[in-house]
Amino acid sequence: MTVPAAVAGVEEIRVLEWHGDTGSAFAPGDLIVELETHKAVVEVRAGQAGILREITAEPGAWMQIGVRLALFSDGADEAVPDGAIASDIPVEFEIT
Repeated sequence: MTVPAAVAGVEEIRVLEWHGDTGSAFAPGDLIVELETHKAVVEVRAGQAGILREITAEPGAWMQIGVRLALFSDGADEAVPDGAIASDIPVEFEIT
């Protein structure tokens, strides 16, 4: 999962809070992480089921749009790829 381009013109987003730990399962619509721009809070929700395998951005970190926040897989026993990501999981976000 990469930092979404949630707000036009915003280049960085700060990680506020993860709503799960490594190994947590998410169903479609579950809140994964809360992010913040200089003007808004962005709730990122799962667009499909998945397992959170690795968190690469800790709370408080400012991240560039498009940078990896976390690694998900379809199942807990699925091999985690080294380096490149096959594809992003679909996410939905709400700006508050």
